[in-house]
Amino acid sequence: MNTNQSVTTSLIKWYEKNKRALPWRKPKRNPYHIWVSEVMLQQTTVNTVIPYYEKFIKKFKTLKALAETPLEEVIPYWSGLGYYSRIKNMHKAAQIIHKQKFFPKTYKDLLKLPGFGPYTARAVSSLAFDEKTGVLDANVIRVFTRYLGFKKAWWNKPARDFLQKEVDKWMVKSPPSILNQALMELGSLVCTAQKPLCLICPIKKNCQAFKLNQAHLIPLKKTKKEKEIWFWKPTIHIKKNQVALTKNHSLPVLKNYPLFPGKAIRKDTPPKQYNFIHSITHHTIFVLLSKKTTHTNQPVSWIHIKDLQKKNPSSLIQKILQYKTNTAI
Repeated sequence: MNTNQSVTTSLIKWYEKNKRALPWRKPKRNPYHIWVSEVMLQQTTVNTVIPYYEKFIKKFKTLKALAETPLEEVIPYWSGLGYYSRIKNMHKAAQIIHKQKFFPKTYKDLLKLPGFGPYTARAVSSLAFDEKTGVLDANVIRVFTRYLGFKKAWWNKPARDFLQKEVDKWMVKSPPSILNQALMELGSLVCTAQKPLCLICPIKKNCQAFKLNQAHLIPLKKTKKEKEIWFWKPTIHIKKNQVALTKNHSLPVLKNYPLFPGKAIRKDTPPKQYNFIHSITHHTIFVLLSKKTTHTNQPVSWIHIKDLQKKNPSSLIQKILQYKTNTAI
């Protein structure tokens, strides 16, 4: 597809007029701020991210500040966002960048760092340094599949490679730092997943889905991953405001994080007896607190209750402690 310059011009004009005043959108582009926002925005909505972002940047104003702070002191500032491997990788990458004394400017160099996948690397290199590469997130995929009338499995590698090449073409004659954000903003505000606002779209005249009245059919729907059912029976040991935790090797989530000792097993059907349900990604965990008072055979560490969030920021631990307190198990 030959990029129509008038299309990108119209889109950029629309963006400059309608863009949201997001805290990471500053006239002076800061690669560290852009990076933090892009990682936070993975699997998380803009409105949810904003207060977390502002709190995080207020605490860790520079990449140097983040790199020099121990991970366990950083984790509480991520608590509530979930997907905790993101902050672990960000911390590792910050230390590497700080040590090498420069921020990589190309997506190929950024890909060498922990936590930088194709999307994050391209987002940072294009938004911070104007590298001429397109950013293919869920919003842009939706815009491009509709614009092209693309009715293929966009989640498969050949289709994604095709879409990446198409969006890259749009960056050749326009500033990627602006155009990529314009595409993402269009997908977020106008070319939405449900009830797209086609009539006010600045590029509708060239959009195949609009011409054929097929926006509701594109992009193709990806089959959702089936929910896994897990049954977990943790044992709570508390003495002198300290709790016994062990490294998690049983639950399929929060791997290697400290959790209460207890065995977790995968089930085909929900158990009949449980205290509460906790959901993480595509896992549904049925929790039944053990009434045992004897010590577990698993190796444990005793952690003061006030330090729990530093060790494991997941709400699962707090939920268990609250349930135990309220029910006196």
